[in-house]
Amino acid sequence: MHILVIEDDPTTGDYIASGLQSEGHVVDLISNGRDGLIQAMSGTYDVMVLDRMVPDVDGMSILRTLRASKNPVPVLLLTALGGVEDRIDGLNAGADDYLTKPFAFGELSARLTALSRRPPPADEPTVLRVKDLEMNLLTRRVTRAGQLIDLQPREFALLEHLLRRKGRVQTRTMLLEGVWDIHFDPQTNVVESHMSRLRTKVDKPFDVTLIETVRGSGYRIVE
Repeated sequence: MHILVIEDDPTTGDYIASGLQSEGHVVDLISNGRDGLIQAMSGTYDVMVLDRMVPDVDGMSILRTLRASKNPVPVLLLTALGGVEDRIDGLNAGADDYLTKPFAFGELSARLTALSRRPPPADEPTVLRVKDLEMNLLTRRVTRAGQLIDLQPREFALLEHLLRRKGRVQTRTMLLEGVWDIHFDPQTNVVESHMSRLRTKVDKPFDVTLIETVRGSGYRIVE
């Protein structure tokens, strides 16, 4: 999953981010509410972890702004306030779930997984398709011509990124930022190696090539 974490405590933020990354997720970690709100409004996330007491713009204000703008991202609210009224306030503001600090990482991970399984709003696609390739975002299954394709988490994220932008060229930098959350050139062939493995699974067994290299520019899914 692509997960946004807005948490101002460095220890807690790193704890959450490193744990989620070890499970194969892509994590954007933001330490203040102002930048977190901008990121939440501009990005496409599967789920979001939000600390209630982040500085600049507090978590409750972020929630209300997201819901007022019809942003449907599922939000797990983190807080040290464990009273019933506090939980009610958070849920009424737009949170989908609530977790009180201190917490076990296993519970946080399980709650995020449960949130990601909830059906999206009716106007959000649950299946991405191009020609005979189909990706089901709810079951996390990919098929082509009816044949199941077994993808690793990063390969799934890479293919999803391309499918959501079918027909548009995605540069190496766009893929590094969107799939790996890397905002600098790591001087490795991580994009090329993953793209090669993805093509081996998605294109090689079939007559028609769907993932196209645009020489000198990047990659795209052909429509």
